[in-house]
Amino acid sequence: MKDILIALIGTYYNALSYISKPYAADKALYLFTKPRAGRLNEEQYDFLHTAYQEELKYENDHIMTYRWLGSKQTILLTHGWESNAARWKKLIIELKNRGYNVIALDAPAHGKSGSKVFNAILYSEFINVVAKRFSPDIIIGHSVGGMASALFQHKYQSANLKKIVLLGAPSEFQDVMKRYTDMLGYNQRIVSQLQLTIHERFGSPADTFSTARFLETIQSEGLIIHDQDDRIIPYNDALLLKNSFKNSRLITTKGLGHSLNDATVADHIYAFIGA
Repeated sequence: MKDILIALIGTYYNALSYISKPYAADKALYLFTKPRAGRLNEEQYDFLHTAYQEELKYENDHIMTYRWLGSKQTILLTHGWESNAARWKKLIIELKNRGYNVIALDAPAHGKSGSKVFNAILYSEFINVVAKRFSPDIIIGHSVGGMASALFQHKYQSANLKKIVLLGAPSEFQDVMKRYTDMLGYNQRIVSQLQLTIHERFGSPADTFSTARFLETIQSEGLIIHDQDDRIIPYNDALLLKNSFKNSRLITTKGLGHSLNDATVADHIYAFIGA
């Protein structure tokens, strides 16, 4: 059923492109940036209410943050697409038990944060607001949360940030976009117009949004963890990140998939941050 729906959407937008390429590309980009999930369920809501909650602002959007107090370093957690801060529950509980000061946020259009759409650029600005408020020593980012964290540090060069952990993070936005357009079966009219729309909307071509390039300017110590069987973000992305991130180490897992929500991954994180 899901495959049929995807095919129908692609066919509809392809037909629409013969009426107006810009309109069809705009609708396709909106679909790409509109999460279908990521809001809190009851169990997640209950867990996040064990934290001190504070709402921050970026322009007209509110940013929901969660804080578990500790006496050690401050760790900021940035989740990925169609998720929320509660995805870190197991890690948060253990980090809290080990005495760390833990901060998590809900990304744009996720959890209890504002915005109708999501993208890594906006997410990086959310992270910057949170970083100014809490001054993290360590950032742990999953998937596009890792990309947004790298963009944040590339742009703002926080002197306080000593370590970055990237879990299943994508390297090239252009590749992410291609997987999306291929999945929907968009025609070349939409594909080419999307490039123009992205450049116009964000001020740079799609191929300039690259986690690997962002990491070239980052001096923090890095840990990259990626699974060989990741079907969402190919393992080759981790190799690109490792080649660019000068002071980093790559750990390869097998059979954990994209989520990397596993005790062995947590153990690697604890060893890296000195827990």
